[in-house]
Amino acid sequence: MIPELPADALVDSWEYFLHLLTILVPLFIGASFLVGLAQEYLPPERVEAFLRKRNRGSGNVAAAGLGAVTPFCSCSTVPVLAGLLGAGAPLGLAFSFLLASPIVNWIAVFLLLGLFSLEVTVAYVLAALLAAVVGGLVIDSLALERYVKDVQVTAGNRTITTDGGSPTCGGEGGSCSRPVGPADRSHRDRIGTAGRGALSFFWETLPYLLLGVAIGALIHGAVPQTLLHRVAGPENPFAVPLAALAGAPLYVSISGMLPIAAALADQGIPIGTVLAFVIGGAGVSIPNLILLNKLFEWRLLAVYVATVVATGITVGLTFNAFVGTIA
Repeated sequence: MIPELPADALVDSWEYFLHLLTILVPLFIGASFLVGLAQEYLPPERVEAFLRKRNRGSGNVAAAGLGAVTPFCSCSTVPVLAGLLGAGAPLGLAFSFLLASPIVNWIAVFLLLGLFSLEVTVAYVLAALLAAVVGGLVIDSLALERYVKDVQVTAGNRTITTDGGSPTCGGEGGSCSRPVGPADRSHRDRIGTAGRGALSFFWETLPYLLLGVAIGALIHGAVPQTLLHRVAGPENPFAVPLAALAGAPLYVSISGMLPIAAALADQGIPIGTVLAFVIGGAGVSIPNLILLNKLFEWRLLAVYVATVVATGITVGLTFNAFVGTIA
């Protein structure tokens, strides 16, 4: 039999549900508008062209930074990766972009600001960017280019070829041809498009947001705090690695992930464990792995998963050591 929840637990969950919605909905719409503006002024093709000119080291820093500020979903990130690899960009540079792209994005930053604090958000962004740069440099030193598949990726009206990580495009007549872009539009048109896109994206994502808020509300009001602490509390030495691994099968959307993270933090779960859960879910989500499997052989895909999990564990342990729980 399923135990009946006490009335006060249901009331508490409902109040927390409304509390999260009042915080998240305006933040999500505002972040989505900025996402739309970024896509208007910084399309994937421009990001790819910029990064193809960069070398190791400074290129990894630029790749991580652009991965953070360009709000591409997996379906857009993979063509950018294919274009970089097809043009002969170092694999480590592509990895820095790939690692930063899902873990640090504008929607995540806005929601983290609303749910936690400025200090936690800034520390999270800096730690994730550092991990993306270091991870890319480490990958670059391992000479794993042979595990990039020889495939063709169609994005829009261009075809990108990756020949095992060897340069096959970028010169005149190469196989990575780009269409002539549309005529310049006014700022007013771009802002209008971004606004309409923000509302459209909000309505498309609203079910995932509501699901995440509902789960977070139940965790806050109905799940015993002792049970949560037994599984994910500081007394469990394996809490951070388990959180980094548990995020992947539960991830659907960052908008649904962060309300759950906020509820865990409100229940006294250490912030590092919560962030390990978010990083693991955002970086190793099932949809992301399915798309990356089109570019990477299983060995390189396993390296990517291990890098994301290691990043989540490292960030989680560091935050737990210096921050602990959110009061």
